[in-house]
Amino acid sequence: MSIRSRLLILVTLATLIPAVLVGLRFLEDRATSIGAAGESLSEVANLVLRDLDAKVRGTSQLLYGLARARDVATDEKDLCSAFLSNVREQNPQYTGILTIQPDGELFCDSLRSGRKLNLSDRNYFQRALSLGDGVTLEAVFGRLTGLAVLQIAEPARTPSGAVDFVLLASFNLQKFVEGFGDQLERAQILLVKNDGMVLAWQPNDKAATKAGTSIKDTGLFQHLGTLASSPAGGGPGATVFQEGAMVWAVADSAVTREAGLHILVGRPKSELFADANQGLLEDTAMLVGVLVLLFAGVWAFAEFSIRRQIVQIAGMMGKLGQGDLAARIPAPYPKGDLGKLMALLNETAQSLEQQRNEIEDLHRKLRQSQKMEAIGHLTGGVAHDFNNLLTVVIGNAETLADQLADKPGLKALADMSGKAAARGAELTKQLLAFARRQPLNPKAVDIAQLLDGMEGLLRRSLGGQVALRSAVADDLWPALIDPHELENAILNLCINARDAMADGGRITLEAGNLSIAAEDGGQHGDLAPGDYVTVAVTDTGIGMDRATLERAFEPFFTTKEVGRGSGLGLSMVYGFVKQSKGHVQLYSEPGRGTVVRLYLPRALTAGEIAAPAEPSGSLPRGSERILLVEDDENVRSFVANLLLELGYRVLATAGAREALAALAAQDDFDLVFTDVVMPGDMNGVQLAEAIRARNPALPILFTSGYSEKEVQLQGKQAPHFIAKPYRRHELATKLRQVLEASRL
Repeated sequence: MSIRSRLLILVTLATLIPAVLVGLRFLEDRATSIGAAGESLSEVANLVLRDLDAKVRGTSQLLYGLARARDVATDEKDLCSAFLSNVREQNPQYTGILTIQPDGELFCDSLRSGRKLNLSDRNYFQRALSLGDGVTLEAVFGRLTGLAVLQIAEPARTPSGAVDFVLLASFNLQKFVEGFGDQLERAQILLVKNDGMVLAWQPNDKAATKAGTSIKDTGLFQHLGTLASSPAGGGPGATVFQEGAMVWAVADSAVTREAGLHILVGRPKSELFADANQGLLEDTAMLVGVLVLLFAGVWAFAEFSIRRQIVQIAGMMGKLGQGDLAARIPAPYPKGDLGKLMALLNETAQSLEQQRNEIEDLHRKLRQSQKMEAIGHLTGGVAHDFNNLLTVVIGNAETLADQLADKPGLKALADMSGKAAARGAELTKQLLAFARRQPLNPKAVDIAQLLDGMEGLLRRSLGGQVALRSAVADDLWPALIDPHELENAILNLCINARDAMADGGRITLEAGNLSIAAEDGGQHGDLAPGDYVTVAVTDTGIGMDRATLERAFEPFFTTKEVGRGSGLGLSMVYGFVKQSKGHVQLYSEPGRGTVVRLYLPRALTAGEIAAPAEPSGSLPRGSERILLVEDDENVRSFVANLLLELGYRVLATAGAREALAALAAQDDFDLVFTDVVMPGDMNGVQLAEAIRARNPALPILFTSGYSEKEVQLQGKQAPHFIAKPYRRHELATKLRQVLEASRL
């Protein structure tokens, strides 16, 4: 249902109140009309009743005089009839005046009909014979005239008290009611007998029931019976009631009760309610007019002030539902709630569009992170396998170089092979850095001191066309980081920046402090809340487009010419910082340079940057017995020979289960040297746990092509670890450190 239809319904409902008021007023007017009509009808009915009583009293006096008239009390019938005729002519309200003998035979009458008539069966006659004085009454249809009359009978007695004759006057009821024509005011007078026979009905129109017709079975007569049988029935005055389409007032007195007569004065309701109906019609017409005006006004208001705005709102909601978050309702907005709703919808759409963009950006970052994670797993596995191979190659190259010391030509080839293997080890180290699996030595580092110490190296590496600037914040926090790897990362970033500025430019190194609150974490990638030291490398080079930015950290991805880079520089930086529990952010636009920002975790105290120890000329040797556990056959063979050359006694095994069997058979081992990653149901960490359960004092040295962190993740922290590939002097030194520590 439309808004306009709803408003029209509301207007219709609002008109119910005045409509109800009009209806109540109409009912009140009807009640008032009925009340006024009842009073008017009661007055007329009482007037008719009083007049009838007066006519009965007058007739009684007339009969009293006639009973003593000499011409009436005579035996001459003609003389008596002539006299009564003369009296009747003077009193036309009577249809006839006659005398009746005690046996009921008609003697004389004013009509001079000469008819023989016996009236002994009449009730009024029988009552008159037993009446001492006064008159008896009965409403009947006259036998001589056939007219509705009120028979008024009075006995005439002899001096001895016997009935001499009965005088009877027939009072014309039809003429009686016709005499009230001027006073009816459209009212009707009805005279009806106790048995329901209509005696007279004035006016005698089509609506009136003809005299002589019975209304015994009508509701009107039944209502009369109810009134007569009620406790108040038969009392003086008039009673008003409604029956069908009429309002009646019935008057009663001793005269009417004796005559068996009811006097009713009535009026049609349609006439009584004419004024009320006219008022209702006028009020209804006015109400309809107002309603039409209201409908027109509401329609116009809904069309121009609501519907058009609703159409705009609905159109925008439809676009939003279809995913068009750029949809907007153009300004200006109308005043009021609809205008506020339009503004709110625009703000909501803008917010949803911003949230969708942020979600898409998060999805893009998630896909990039998942891709980097997958590449990291792949490169880490490749680097691990290469480290196993390089361990053998480097060890054999060093052995050959020592044995060919007296043959310079062959020794040069052995040295060349060792250098090439060392270069390969550097590449695998970079791969492990990207995979976050390289061995690290984090410590508290003074970043300002580190940058200051690198300035000379950086200026020599960048050349004269590139200016170098530094901006280090005061009171810079120490960072918990591997200093040598951080130096390599900064050097890599600066070289990449130099290569992006073929015609020269400027590189700026910045360092500062940053605290990330819990509610601000989303603004800095996936960094956890806490304190960080930021190191930023900014250049004024050619910059990168979006597609290049998305792949910048992938290993072996480079925009440089073939042969000018391995594509591992940014990958190494990314993996190293992530492994150090930091974060890297890259900002760049084509033609506007690049900013690489490193977020390094804060250290609690500052420390010194230690220089790497240089190997001594002779290799530390020993004579202890070592259990070697290595699944790679080449590595196992090389390491076993190397340990033998260093003077150790060696038992080499290919797996954890074989090593446990050897330990169960022999208990004279001084150290277990085991690889971490091995096939089968038990790796190096699980082997160490089983060994410690049997012999907690037996020292264990771990090795892996991954980082020491792999050992920590798979079990308890390993106290002794050496990363592949290792040189002879590194292994010899580490063995002596572990064995000497076990004796303390």
